[in-house]
Amino acid sequence: MRQLTFAIQPSFEKYARKSRREEFLTTMEAAGPWSELEARIAPHYPKAGKGRQPVGLGVMPRIYFLQHWFAFSDPGAEDALYESPVLRAFLRHRSGPGAGAR
Repeated sequence: MRQLTFAIQPSFEKYARKSRREEFLTTMEAAGPWSELEARIAPHYPKAGKGRQPVGLGVMPRIYFLQHWFAFSDPGAEDALYESPVLRAFLRHRSGPGAGAR
């Protein structure tokens, strides 16, 4: 098990300030036309069926943008999502046609 720092313990959250990354993602959440983007992608996005289930439409465009904004490779994005609660929270702010799918 990994050692927890004081900054990520629940009792310490009331003292925390927003990081630059968190402020940037909050701005992108508000500025991005996420539901419109998902509506344009939906007709071309793979549907569940035989084989591997596709990642939800509400999540995949956000991961794609995170990779470009922060210069993550595919494995780097996966590692960053495991390590950063801020990045995971950005993925949960989805709305629109694919909001319920994961």
